[in-house]
Amino acid sequence: MRPRREMPAGRPAGMEATTGQAARMAGHDNDDEPAGNGGERRRRPPVGLGHRRRRHARLVPCLALVLLGHAAAGAPPTEAASGPLTLAEALEMARANQPALRQAEGARTVADAQADLTRAPLLPQLTASGGYARATANFVAPAGSLPTNVGGAGAASSFDNYGFWRFGVAGSQLIWDFGQTLNHWRAAEASRAAQAESVRATAAQVDYNVRIAFFTARAARELVKVATDTLSNLEKHLAQIQGFVELGTHPEIDLSQARADRANGRVQLINAENAYDVARAQLNLAMGVERAVDYELSDDGLTAVDGEDADVGKLVDEAARARPEIGNLRLLVESQELQLRSAREGHLPSLGLNASFTDNGPALDRLTWNASTSLVLSVPIFLGGQIDAQTRQSRGQLVQARAQLDLEHQQVRLDVEQGRLGVRAAKAAISAAADALANTSDRLRLAEGRYQTGVGSVIELGDAQVAQTAAAAQRVQAEYQLYTARAQLLKALGRT
Repeated sequence: MRPRREMPAGRPAGMEATTGQAARMAGHDNDDEPAGNGGERRRRPPVGLGHRRRRHARLVPCLALVLLGHAAAGAPPTEAASGPLTLAEALEMARANQPALRQAEGARTVADAQADLTRAPLLPQLTASGGYARATANFVAPAGSLPTNVGGAGAASSFDNYGFWRFGVAGSQLIWDFGQTLNHWRAAEASRAAQAESVRATAAQVDYNVRIAFFTARAARELVKVATDTLSNLEKHLAQIQGFVELGTHPEIDLSQARADRANGRVQLINAENAYDVARAQLNLAMGVERAVDYELSDDGLTAVDGEDADVGKLVDEAARARPEIGNLRLLVESQELQLRSAREGHLPSLGLNASFTDNGPALDRLTWNASTSLVLSVPIFLGGQIDAQTRQSRGQLVQARAQLDLEHQQVRLDVEQGRLGVRAAKAAISAAADALANTSDRLRLAEGRYQTGVGSVIELGDAQVAQTAAAAQRVQAEYQLYTARAQLLKALGRT
């Protein structure tokens, strides 16, 4: 049984070149307060992050009490009791709850039973029977026998009936069939072992899916932070531009542009928050649990894979030895070879031993016993081409199994190459993305200074903000690619 298809390691939802999107940040379209007693309109200070953090800080004790109350009532076994969800906890929950694992275990139970079924004909077969019957004793002459009117008058039919008891024990044992049944059983044993490898492959796939979903959600969370910081910065720009416009040092169009930028920032934040919620829902699916998406994730990373910079040949050799998919297909090839041998031996005779013991009579106190034994030699002469057809079928299945094994070897090499090259590229991308973020942040700082002194334009300021946001999102993407590449390399090497 082949493992289920891998989940593709794509970008996290909402991770585009601009930012990641998501979240709500309250803002006001009317940034001026009503006029006071002096008749002048006072500019309302921007609602910044500091104000929100102070407000959120006041809510933390209340929320903590609520969470503690829920914990005291008893947290569901599929959810973390408190704190952010770690990668280790997510893997543990998946191994305990993922239906795909139970499905694989069920298939292994079926394979175990099938192996025991094919072994049964090799063992002694013993049956016991007992019965009681009542029947009339009217004589009926068989066709061609002496007529009843010869030598005397025929007996009259009667409804008189008589009871009869029958008890017996019968046994049989296959002595030899030139390995046909034995090889059939060995093939089933190989299939049993192959199914155990399939369970391992399913477990590895579940771990991989959880790691990918976890880091996808983590990346989506970081993009929410990027969008939040961007919106906060846009709020500051709006407040500054509004002051300049009121003083008459900058045109009114700059204020309209700043308000449009802030509105776009809100949209990006809303989309980013939604993407984060969707990513956590996908993580729930990967873990095999049904829970709300209001939990947070820890800052766990994925440490360097041992040998991730080693020679690809050594990694491929390790993967070929450790990957459960390879073990599964090797055992399936062995099973098909034994099935082919068993089918070919169907042309040969078989020898068996039969024995029986009976105890029959009209009453329980008048039973008569008998015993018999026999040797039976069975020779298949013509079965309508059944044996030849079974042989061709087994030969074709063996060709398929060997081809699948060759394809899996090639796939393993590709998986190792992709994981190794992905790690190398992501490491370089993280360094480049960090450099880009530092430079775009410096550019934004300079653009803000130029605009405040009246040298720069609002277009220059907006372009600098867009570039800084894109660089921050690119930094998140590079880190996400490193973690997913390491997860892929772990799976490619057959490690947990």
